[in-house]
Amino acid sequence: MVLKIVCFAGSLCLLLFGMKLMSEGIQRNAGQKLQSALAFMTGNRFVGLLTGCILTMIIQSSGATTVMLVSFVNAGLLTLEQSVGVIFGANIGTTVTAWIVALFGFNFKIEAFAIPIFGLGYVFTIVKRLKNYQGVGQALMGFALLFIALGLLKDAFQISPEHLDYFVKIQSLGTVSLFFAVIAGIIFTALIHSSSAMTAIVLTMASNHAVSWEFGAAMVIGSEIGSTIDSIMAAAGTKANAKRTALIHVMFNVATVVVALIFFEPFLDFIDFIVPGTIESNIIYHIAALHTCFKLLGTILFIPFTRQIAALTRKIIKDDKEEETSVYHLEFSEKTARETPETIVFNAQKEIADFTDVVVEMFDALQIGIKSIDERFIKEEFVTIERLEGYTNQMYEQLTHYLVRCSTLSISSQSQENVNLMIQISEELESMANGCLSIANQLKKAVEKEMPFRAEDLDRLLPYFELSRQLLQFIYKNVSKIERLSKDQFEFASELENQIDEERRNLKKIARKRLESGADVKAELLYLDIVRQIEKLGDRCFDLADDLEKR
Repeated sequence: MVLKIVCFAGSLCLLLFGMKLMSEGIQRNAGQKLQSALAFMTGNRFVGLLTGCILTMIIQSSGATTVMLVSFVNAGLLTLEQSVGVIFGANIGTTVTAWIVALFGFNFKIEAFAIPIFGLGYVFTIVKRLKNYQGVGQALMGFALLFIALGLLKDAFQISPEHLDYFVKIQSLGTVSLFFAVIAGIIFTALIHSSSAMTAIVLTMASNHAVSWEFGAAMVIGSEIGSTIDSIMAAAGTKANAKRTALIHVMFNVATVVVALIFFEPFLDFIDFIVPGTIESNIIYHIAALHTCFKLLGTILFIPFTRQIAALTRKIIKDDKEEETSVYHLEFSEKTARETPETIVFNAQKEIADFTDVVVEMFDALQIGIKSIDERFIKEEFVTIERLEGYTNQMYEQLTHYLVRCSTLSISSQSQENVNLMIQISEELESMANGCLSIANQLKKAVEKEMPFRAEDLDRLLPYFELSRQLLQFIYKNVSKIERLSKDQFEFASELENQIDEERRNLKKIARKRLESGADVKAELLYLDIVRQIEKLGDRCFDLADDLEKR
């Protein structure tokens, strides 16, 4: 008996590792595209439902989908209302695993092909020419281990009847046995962090007649609550909306379980009606069908109330206390890094977009200062620029640390390139923020010392600065999305850079002529310094364009 327990534990670990390897391999090969689809879906509840369903079917993990979802809501990439449909869809998508196990795990000797499949996957991971398909190889290896583990689990559950007396007695306790089954499903699923694996175990037990139809059904239903453990853990330390997303997952699953238990007998009769064959001869398909119908019916029941569900969570979980915009905080989620490492990289892109927004805001405030160098600039725009520059220092420091940690994760080569590029972009943005503050300090100095700037000088300075601002605005979208500049875009950026350089030369000539004619030396030198600083801003903007063109 002890040996059987040890074999069961080892088989279960192999099953979980195979599922994890398969999920990570698929995410590694297509993670960025899958997450882009999730992040930029519309607010339509049915599109969200379809997105969550397809994504979970592909990556074979509702836990990974919900962890990704909580992370995106926390980063502001998705709204709370959008997350509701995705949660419903993820629950449906996870039923695919049960059907794979039911269709192939017991009726075919697929474990005989598992070793060759594993070997093929391994070849994909070690051959240098196939380095872009390492995720595919990893997924194949995980798929093979999944069915090897199922074969071992089936053997582990072949226990003689005398050893099952106690287990049989529990199953014969009527309503009490169902309670035990639901609790067992909850606890065991929470421990192994996979409702799909739990369903596979129940199917294996049912195939060996270790559990009855009612007891197995109750365990599968209970696993629905246990599966919420991943979203709960992912929401720890996040913003209010991310916590609400996890709460929606818990509320939906608990409510679905309660409804299923209330109508337990009619529900089982319905499954028996739609599945051909008797329960005894076809119990595996009965359980797989119950797993699917259970989640489909729950979704049909609650999908009309997505807005009301979101509103209820807002009443339960209050809004975060507003923090001062001068304080920046970027948390590296270890849970998300383990479950969906590609999501960590994708979230960094959102932070780069926010970083760019702050720099654009500094440019706007600086433009106002150049239009009218006066006391109001010191009291308003200069204070804003100084505060935002301090904020960008924090962003640069924390984002760089975050990206360095991203580079150590098991991510695709494309994601690794994106991480390296984002490190360069954050350096350029920080330099631009410093440049804005330098120019603001020069303008402040001009006001405090009452430097006599001519109106025509400011009229020339403003279009000159506008060229740098135009260059930043032009590449803004590409920087925010980490997209490569096309040849035409880069040529246009080069043309703007050349215009900046030409205008700098013209302004310097004018200032030097005035110096030669006896103009105020301090004012002219300060003016030349501002011209030089603006030209540096243009250089930084063009460096960003160059980084994006070379990626």
